[in-house]
Amino acid sequence: MQAWTELARTRTAGGDELVLRERAGVFEIRCNGWELMSNRAHHSESALARLACAGRTGAARVLIGGLGMGYTLRAALDGLDASARVVVAELLPEVVAWNHGPLALMAGQPLADVRVSVECRDVAAVLSEQPGGFDAVLLDVDNGPEAVMLPGNRGLYGAEGLALMRAALRPGGVLAVWSADRSAAFEVCLTAAGWRWTATEVPARGGPDDPRHTVYLGNP
Repeated sequence: MQAWTELARTRTAGGDELVLRERAGVFEIRCNGWELMSNRAHHSESALARLACAGRTGAARVLIGGLGMGYTLRAALDGLDASARVVVAELLPEVVAWNHGPLALMAGQPLADVRVSVECRDVAAVLSEQPGGFDAVLLDVDNGPEAVMLPGNRGLYGAEGLALMRAALRPGGVLAVWSADRSAAFEVCLTAAGWRWTATEVPARGGPDDPRHTVYLGNP
């Protein structure tokens, strides 16, 4: 079997390590040795954006937490009008560079779209600075509320994070959260915080026998 080729490596300020690697056309981003995302299985990330952006017309403003390989961003752009604006909060500038470089064609160069702006900051910081600023907030920064890859993201899925996202949404806005699995603890938090929410199971690659990922949609 062909060996993996490491293309790039970076670390967060907290010491967490991300590696971009490729083998026979398969690209992976791994975090601390665990697979974070791959171009083999991105159907559910695209579904996250499609569900969140459905019915968003005109000059909608959307915030995406986490750039990844650009699939969530691509699907959001495909579902939004020309007057919409999408802000991507990506903690690591290296991940942005990877999306301009070896990953650029994976999702059809979504960073080249004039509707997109990128902020290389924690998504929580962007949320806190723009109360009532967004029609949709999409979180795809971890493997889910119970599989947090970067410890600093843990607070996003609790009462404080949910309050922050509630404040950032315009009336009629929606929160969308990607998760590898359902999280009973997160569902309890959503209910306790007064959100009206649904959990949709989506196949990882779009096939009937695929593992199921979960997309949470919530309205404050």
